[in-house]
Amino acid sequence: MPTNISTWNVEDESFWKTTGKKIATKNLWISIPALLLAFAVWIMWSIIATKLKEFGYNFGMITPDMSPDQVAEKLKEINALYYTLPAIAGLAGATLRIPNSFLIGIGGGRNVIFITTSLLLIPTIGVGIALSDINTSYITFAILATLSGFGGGNFASSMSNISYFFPKRVQGTSLGLNAGIGNLGVGVMQKTIPWIVGFSFFGVLNSEGVVVRGEALSGIQNAGWVWVPVLALSTIAAFIGMNNVITGTPKLPNTITGVFKTLFLVMLGLIAASVGAYLLVGLGVNMWIVLPIVIILTVMLMKYLSPGEIKENLNKQFTIFSDKHNWIMTIIYIMTFGSFIGFSAAFPKLCQDVFVYSDPVDPTYINPNAPNFLLWVFIGPVLGALIRPVGGWLSDKINSGSRVTSFSTIAQILATLAVAYFIILAKESATPEKYWWPFFGCFMVLFITTGIGNGSTFRSIPYIFSKELAGPVLGWTSAIAAYGAFIIPKVFGQQIQAGTPEYALYGFAAYYLICLVLNWWYYDRKNSGIKC
Repeated sequence: MPTNISTWNVEDESFWKTTGKKIATKNLWISIPALLLAFAVWIMWSIIATKLKEFGYNFGMITPDMSPDQVAEKLKEINALYYTLPAIAGLAGATLRIPNSFLIGIGGGRNVIFITTSLLLIPTIGVGIALSDINTSYITFAILATLSGFGGGNFASSMSNISYFFPKRVQGTSLGLNAGIGNLGVGVMQKTIPWIVGFSFFGVLNSEGVVVRGEALSGIQNAGWVWVPVLALSTIAAFIGMNNVITGTPKLPNTITGVFKTLFLVMLGLIAASVGAYLLVGLGVNMWIVLPIVIILTVMLMKYLSPGEIKENLNKQFTIFSDKHNWIMTIIYIMTFGSFIGFSAAFPKLCQDVFVYSDPVDPTYINPNAPNFLLWVFIGPVLGALIRPVGGWLSDKINSGSRVTSFSTIAQILATLAVAYFIILAKESATPEKYWWPFFGCFMVLFITTGIGNGSTFRSIPYIFSKELAGPVLGWTSAIAAYGAFIIPKVFGQQIQAGTPEYALYGFAAYYLICLVLNWWYYDRKNSGIKC
């Protein structure tokens, strides 16, 4: 079977059974592990941030001449910076999804998945090196967090690519499998990193420049190195086994041309993400100002700096911006996927701050009865990922993604308010650990509902848009929704510093209510005019 397939009509039952199904299935099962690893690399800062605090990485911001009060105040500032690292990765990953939304139509599915998977080797190797020295600067970690955004960007191109391989009637299931098992990378990572850092394969330099061996710290750099061999294998599999199909890429390119076009657009996204990270960290610009600047800058760079052939293709795909349903589905998908990925990025650090470092007056205080949260936090992203295909399957079963979205949204609102309630109780208690299990249980419901909504929302898109526009819309909605990985950790970081983390959850619940109304009005009510 050639790499470029110029005859592809999966809506034809005969073609699907004799030719299409085998090829589509092969591409799906190569795509899934590549996407799983992309999520692992993107969200690895959710665990790395907790380890940075645990092992005292203070980026040289605390000096011996500081008074205890000054140290306590500086530790609060450093703790907010820990939250900023996963937020930077979230910002970069979401920004890189914007060019990734349009890559398949330009570079070809196989070429795009191959090169975007190989790019993940850069931040993983970099993290392995940076964590080996406890004196590594914050700017180094911020740059690596930005480069980890490659993993977040890959989701948009991966989902867009798979949408072209399967007929509409099974897209809820196929997209659900790709996204659901791909999302599982977050849970796999949150279980793998705490385990792998206990092995001293190399050595870490402490603050005196002495090599540390035989202690937990000596294995912390494995948080980066553990992904390198499996990424190499996944890259090779994509290069050898995947295909470019003409329905996704009307002008099928050769490998070199496809890779060049892909790298060019990814570079534009990386420039915009880097500008955003600098505004956020270097200049301290407010996150709500940084966000629109980065989105607009990314689209403008693509529109005006792309070569003629790429620009022509982009202009065709940019027609989605004039369709109101593109914007409505974007808002709704922020609620589902944006919440899933944002909570995945923030959940471990939130657990640490509410139940471990539980004294707001003394940032160095450690609750001796605190739960071992790293033993459990991976379950949330795993549940959200595993339930996502169920959301797509259930939508196919009852022939209504919007109806499934409505019910999951109601449950999501209730779970969000319940989590806020138990945070308040834990905050006000001298023994916050007794509220750990109800807090954890409600958060698990929150992950499950976001997962179901992910699957049902994505299932609706191919029914709302034409085949030609569904791919770009899938990519675009996932790109903007991915900013949840930037917004949620940043908002939690700000509210933790202010001592009111429950306020963040109240705001999220209000947003979910708006989405519930939009989904009902445009898609789920009897006379909406759109059956999806």
